[in-house]
Amino acid sequence: MTLKIRTLGSFGFSVAVKVPESSCKEVITMALIKWNPFRELETMNDGWSPSVDVFETDNEIVIKAELPGMDAKDIDIRLEENTLMLKGERRFEKETKNESYHRIERAYGNFSRAFSLPASVDETKVRADYKDGLLKVTLPKKEARKSKEIKIAAA
Repeated sequence: MTLKIRTLGSFGFSVAVKVPESSCKEVITMALIKWNPFRELETMNDGWSPSVDVFETDNEIVIKAELPGMDAKDIDIRLEENTLMLKGERRFEKETKNESYHRIERAYGNFSRAFSLPASVDETKVRADYKDGLLKVTLPKKEARKSKEIKIAAA
């Protein structure tokens, strides 16, 4: 049998064709796989990235990050020059003693996320709460400065 592989079109679909050498009859087997240029980059990532929700109310900006299986001591939160940095590490802990894992789908290792914040955030009143694997960072906004009326003195 001869195996020929050809790439078709701009989408990068591959087609494998098996052709028996001793017969005039062709048997065609096709496997279509969509080409993903970032697939190799995803496997090269040393860490993982937690899912995050960011929303804003009239008085504050709230960031919620899913960090299941972590301790609060393994999470580092910093606010520098209107950028909030979340860093941490989720460690792999073997839960079974004599059994082998058949599949490990949860991500482990270091993570780092950065969020640009508006200048209206009051850095002195930032709060962070961690409960049941959910980190909630509350960033209160500075009070808006009220305009002051200036009276003109007549000379």
